[in-house]
Amino acid sequence: MKTLEEYMKLPYKLEIIPDKEDNGFVAYYPELPGCITCGSSLSAVAANAEDAKREWLFAAIKDGVPINEPDDTASYSGQFKLRLPKTLHRTLAENSKKEGISMNQYCVYLLSKNSAEHHVSTYSK
Repeated sequence: MKTLEEYMKLPYKLEIIPDKEDNGFVAYYPELPGCITCGSSLSAVAANAEDAKREWLFAAIKDGVPINEPDDTASYSGQFKLRLPKTLHRTLAENSKKEGISMNQYCVYLLSKNSAEHHVSTYSK
């Protein structure tokens, strides 16, 4: 088992979502079940999340609870091939040209936007 400081240095994924009821934010670490906090601003919730992570890890080490390590993103290349209908290809090419960016950048933008909207709607219910 690692020390508290060794775990603190690991790149755990922090997720922050709006809290519509309290007009603030909720933050959690997906790899650390139950490690969740809130704050009235992004800076406050980020600071609270760091404190919550430290306390969660400290308690887990003290109690001998197994601690998940962050997912390894090194195994992902950032590339994948996608087959799509010619009409969709044309639409994406035309829209990216209107925006003045490459089709690749435009598709990344669309995927990121959709992912963020899906993530917020999933956790705001």
